[in-house]
Amino acid sequence: MRDDNETLPVVGEELVVGTQTVTDGRVRVSTHTETIRDFADVELGASEVDLERVPFGTVVERVPQVRIEGDVTIVPILEERLVVEKRLVLVEEIRITRRTTFRTERIEADLRRQSASVERVEDDEATKET
Repeated sequence: MRDDNETLPVVGEELVVGTQTVTDGRVRVSTHTETIRDFADVELGASEVDLERVPFGTVVERVPQVRIEGDVTIVPILEERLVVEKRLVLVEEIRITRRTTFRTERIEADLRRQSASVERVEDDEATKET
């Protein structure tokens, strides 16, 4: 006679995927720094001024303002003189002329540059180092 409650086992397979670190070889990296002397041409500017005194002796009604004519700055110089009446006299002007000059100078500087070399280490060398 057969039992209707017979148990049958269920079987299955399962796939598990993973990673594993494997040493395939080694490399040696070394760097080298060298210093290089380099030059740069630099333009330097300088300004000079010339002063010119221009006598006037002119009576003026009011104080003249400092003014600029082209590249010349004119500064009025005044004095009060006592006479029967007080007068404002322009005694002189100072004229300031600015000139800009340029020159080129050579400047030295030390510059550093690095380079790297990479070499593969053979397996028997790698086992000796560990």
